[in-house]
This record gives sequence, structure tokens and C-alpha cells, in this order.
Amino acid sequence: MKKSIHNKHADIVIKQETPFNAGPPLKRLSECAVTPTDLFFVRSHGDVPTVNMDSYRLTINGRVSQPLSLSFAQLKNDFKRAEVSATLMCAGNRREELTAMKPIPNELPWGAEAISHAAWAGVRLGDVLTAAGAESEAGFPLHVEFGGLDETERLYKRFKFGGSIPLTKALSGEVILAYEMNGKPLPPVHGFPLRMIVPGYIGARSVKWLEKITVQAEPSQNYFQRHAYRLFAPDVTAESVNWDDGLMLGELNVNAVICSHVENEQAASGVITVHGYSMAGGGREVARVDVSCDGGETWIQAELNHAASSWAWTLWKVQFDLKPGKFQLVVRAVDSAGNVQPKDMEQVWNFKGYMNNAWHRININVQD
Repeated sequence: MKKSIHNKHADIVIKQETPFNAGPPLKRLSECAVTPTDLFFVRSHGDVPTVNMDSYRLTINGRVSQPLSLSFAQLKNDFKRAEVSATLMCAGNRREELTAMKPIPNELPWGAEAISHAAWAGVRLGDVLTAAGAESEAGFPLHVEFGGLDETERLYKRFKFGGSIPLTKALSGEVILAYEMNGKPLPPVHGFPLRMIVPGYIGARSVKWLEKITVQAEPSQNYFQRHAYRLFAPDVTAESVNWDDGLMLGELNVNAVICSHVENEQAASGVITVHGYSMAGGGREVARVDVSCDGGETWIQAELNHAASSWAWTLWKVQFDLKPGKFQLVVRAVDSAGNVQPKDMEQVWNFKGYMNNAWHRININVQD
């Protein structure tokens, strides 16, 4: 099979060559529960760094009693191996639909392909933090910051990518420092030799090319936590924004997408199968997926293919018997906490194009 850049599948859709950002064709996404590595989406803010494994060290410092500096071999040999089956999704997934309403300049025009699922293996972050003697939360919340080796430039300054999560999440068993992806060593474009996997959170918190972990009193001051990846109300603009007012993004929201058909597709009359993916963040599960073929006037429940992991997407499918005509397919999901996707794009539009989880709609033309 011919490969494209970074050993990716030749069919992968490249959104940006430098830095490299790409995702799988939408129709390929819900073909199987585990996304093949060569089709797994890539979100990068800088070039892929070259790592010298002889000198590579992971440092753990900050509010710990025993700071650590670990070689890759020490990390693998001194800590128990852990596995997690988890879906990662970019906060900008489905931005393209929001852009169709109003322009969102200087942001990647993601469709619904900035999501993928893999089997990850590595060591639990909680085990590493315990070994370093991380402080407990004595009446106030602590945070764990991750620093990567990848460099980027924003506001005329060069710096490395970073982000943080609350210590309570960091100590959860599902959060791992991964060195394997789908049974093989991490590819360079996905964070070799080591990356964070923070299930249930936006992909930006699963920092790649990990070089340091810091326990601290406040969230990361890195640009991508302090400034970017914040959610604002629909009336806020790039000109009126006060960055401190934005919601610092963490847990994913409930979402569902149609993968089987594209906008204005020509379909043959008769029984058609509509399928796609659904996702719930924060360890919640997808409880129900409703699908409509008449723009949301009537609904039927889809058949769900629940994964064994609560940190995985749920694939779904449904069948309609359609006569010739124009139809609007719509999907919406409900999670185990009762959260429902909002109906209209106007309810979720924001000038950064984050967290679009409005009903997903696809218009098709059915012919004899």
C-alpha cells in the first residue's frame, strides 16, 4: 500500500503539511472500532522533533518530595505496564460546519475526521507521581503540567507545547504515559518515544513527545492552556475577547457524527445503512443514539456497538427504506448523565470553532 508523508495511508486527508495535520476519510472512520495507525488523525502545532534516545530523560518535579529523572529504559523496567483502549478527539473537530455559518480565521478547517481510537500501552501516570512523592490535595486543588519537546511559534515567540490536567484526573488509573500504539512502538508523528493519554479529555491534553511533568498549584501557563483551547459565548469575537473569561477546556462533550454518507451524495432507493461514531467525555457512556431521515421530524434508535472501555467511542448503525427524493439525515446522542446534543449550530458557535456538538446533518438525494 502506498504511503503518504509520515508513513500515513495514501488516502489520508491532509489539512496542513507544515506542521503536519491530517485525518482519515470520513467513510473509513466507523469501519472498525480500532483505527489503523496509518489512518489515525494527527494534530500538531510544530514540527516532529528528533529525539536522541541516549540522552532522553523524563523529569518529574514541582510539588513532589522526590524529583525524578528517568531514562526510557527505567520508565519501562521500573513501572508496571498498563493498557487503555481510548478515543482521542481534537477540540476543533467539526469546525468546518461552524465556519460555514461565519468565518473562523487562522484555525484548521477540520471536518468530522479529527477523532480516532487506538489501544495504548505504557505506565500509569499515577504510579510515576506516587514514586516521585507528589503532594496530596490538602484543601486546595493541584494540577499536573505536561511539557513536550515540540516547538511552535505564537505571538512572535517560540516555545514548546504544553498543557495540564487536575491532579485528581492525573491519579486516575486510565491516564497513562504511552509508549505503544496498537501493539507497536509509538510512531514519531504520534509522539515517540512517550506521550500522555488522557482519556475523556480534549486531545490537546494528551501531550506528545513528553519531556517533563510538573506538579503545581495552578493550571499550566503554557499558551495552549492559558490562552488557546478556551471556549467562549457565541457573541464574543476576536476583537472583544477577554481571554481570562473563557472556559478552560478539559472534558469532551457528547457528540455523534454520520460517517456513511457525505453532503449531497447520490444514493440508490431501497434499504440504506447509515452508520457513524458517537462519543461521551469524562468517563460517561453513550446511552442512546437517535437518527432521523426527515430532518429531525421523526426518529429511530440506532443499534449501538459498545466498546469494552468506557473511554472509547461507540459506533452505531441504522437502516432506512427510502424511496426516490431528497432526505436530510440527522443524528444526535444522549450520554449516561442525560446530556443531549443541542439542535442548532447557533447554540454552539464560537469564534475559535471549538467543541461543536450540534446535531450532525447530511443531505442526500435518493434515486431509482
